[in-house]
This record gives sequence, structure tokens and C-alpha cells, in this order.
Amino acid sequence: MPINAEYRGPGELPEVIPVFPLPGALLLPRGQMPLNIFEPRYLAMIDDALRDGHRLIGMIQPDVAHSQKEAKPVLFRIGCVGRITQLAESGDGRYILELTGVARFKVVEELTVQTPYRQCKVDFFSFVGDFTARKGEEAVDRKALLEVLADFLEANNLKVDWEGIESAPNEALVNALAMMSPYGPAEKQAMLEAPDLKTRAEILIAVTEMDLAKKRTSGDPPVQ
Repeated sequence: MPINAEYRGPGELPEVIPVFPLPGALLLPRGQMPLNIFEPRYLAMIDDALRDGHRLIGMIQPDVAHSQKEAKPVLFRIGCVGRITQLAESGDGRYILELTGVARFKVVEELTVQTPYRQCKVDFFSFVGDFTARKGEEAVDRKALLEVLADFLEANNLKVDWEGIESAPNEALVNALAMMSPYGPAEKQAMLEAPDLKTRAEILIAVTEMDLAKKRTSGDPPVQ
């Protein structure tokens, strides 16, 4: 989805951003993530992002396995910032919005703040390549990706718009499939932290193949 702001490099993004910890949530550059916001602290976060004009929210997973405080879990070190590109009010106090991914970031430190939501000082310079659309997509093994997708769909009795998939550029295809994949936080984090699009596709293929092999061995019913 096109966005009004043009981010050409890390220097055009703020050093401090609000963060939204959400297990299993994977946002990637130029990907779209729908969100249903209802908690008061995150409603305040959205209001402040709109008021400040930057419209940016950092999506990041809590590292539950290494957290002692359930109310404030430790965060993974890598997340992805997104810009609010669609927003609607539900009429019952919620925001229905869509984030469009801009670039991944590394958490430098979490700040002590007065806001009800968490904020972090972040570094985007480790992910300069994220600012170049479709970078490295020629290295993706598209044939292998589509083959494992077909196997996954067949195993789970799912249908998909193949015409749309076949016309999608590799970056859009890999990132959309990674974001929609039904895997856990560890697998999602591995795909987020992949150094390039080729590696992300390889991780997605490997995880899917392991999942399919496990289902065949155990006789688990298809995902509904």
C-alpha cells in the first residue's frame, strides 16, 4: 500500500518510538497488519502518534520465555516500525487500524516514561536495506516457496487466489506469507530477524515442511 510519507533512510525516522508488544505478531517492511485496539493504554498510544504527526508504532514481540513480570515482559531486541495508514473508529471505543511496515529496528534501550504505553530508543541503521523496496528478491527460490505453499494448502483443505499469488512480486509474496503463517513466536521472530529476503523465504519453507512432516507422522487433523 502506498503511504504519504517517504522514508529514504534511517535518519528520517525518530530515535524514540512507542512500542506495542504483541505475541505472534509479525510486521515486515511494506507489509500490512490490521489491528483492533481496545486497551486504554494503546488507545492513548494511537492518539499520541496521530497528535505528534509521525503516525509510527513499533511492533515487537514480548520474550515470554525470559520474562519474570507478566505485566511487563522482556522484549525481543528486534521489531518493525509501521505507519498508521488506515484508521476507523468502531463506535464502541475501539480503533480499527492498519499499519504499513516501514523498517525493522534494534532496541537500544527501553525508556522510563510517564505514558501508559512503553517507549524505546531504537536503531534503524542495522537494517538500511529495508528502505529499498524489493531488495534481493531475485535470489528467492520462488518455485520451492510455491510448492510448499501448495502442500500446506492441500494438507489443511484451504483454498487461495492463485492468480493473485502468481502475479505478486517475490518481496510481497514472501512477506505476506510469513506474516500470515500460523507459526509461533519463535518462528515469527526468526523470520523477522532474517538477514535478507532469500533467508526469510528459506526459513518459511523449512518451518512449513517440518510442520507438514509432523502432521503426517502424528495424524493431526488439518488446521481449520
